[in-house]
Amino acid sequence: MTSSSLSSLLPQLSFAPSVAARRRQRQQIIMASGDRQALFNRIAPVYDNLNDLLSLGQHRIWKRMAVDWSGAKEGSNALDLCCGSGDLAFLLSQKVGLNGQVTGFDFSRQQLDIASSRQKLHSKACYRNLIWVEGDALDLPFSDCYFDAITMGYGLRNVIDKYMALKEVYRVLKPGSKASILDFNKSTDEFKTSIQGWMIDNIVVPVAASYGLSEEYQYLKTSIQKFYTGEELECLALEAGFLSAKHFEVGGGLMGNLVATR
Repeated sequence: MTSSSLSSLLPQLSFAPSVAARRRQRQQIIMASGDRQALFNRIAPVYDNLNDLLSLGQHRIWKRMAVDWSGAKEGSNALDLCCGSGDLAFLLSQKVGLNGQVTGFDFSRQQLDIASSRQKLHSKACYRNLIWVEGDALDLPFSDCYFDAITMGYGLRNVIDKYMALKEVYRVLKPGSKASILDFNKSTDEFKTSIQGWMIDNIVVPVAASYGLSEEYQYLKTSIQKFYTGEELECLALEAGFLSAKHFEVGGGLMGNLVATR
């Protein structure tokens, strides 16, 4: 989808809240962000093990696809937003090489500590190009047009203000560069939706319960239901300023990847 095809959909899909509405939401956003930050701090110690177990290792394939779609290459300055324990950041590091730079950015200090520990454990020379920054995805501490490529894995769905998050991604991305955003797919296909819901209820939550994290993972189904469809994500990216946006279904439609070009 391109910016020229957005106008016909705008009456049905309006994402940018008014100034007054944004002011009313601000305190709620601060409180909700704190709750989500606490949640991801709690799951940090077992996050990687659960990802491997629950996806049967498939998440590593999806993440490689996301990095490939970002357009990162040798010498790029790349950002992995909502980096968690660093999977995408490490893949970006290998892409950009010793002459590049990768910033892993997250609001969870515990996740960043794990990412930093992983960096120290590995001996790859390219990992020296990695830095870790704690902060707010809605208020990035970087100058305009700063990055050559941006990835975001399973982060946009968990950001309170998704439109503002994409506006910030657009702001710090260089013209002509891409953002690649991987997350659960909110399908318009009832069969895929039912399969996804069954897997969460009967596999994800019970497995998480074995780690003492059933409550922490019960939010997953609701967060997907409240998320945007692929078409809505394309429109959201265009309204945030991107020149073009394309959403791809991966993992049999259970996952999705938005590729937005500034």
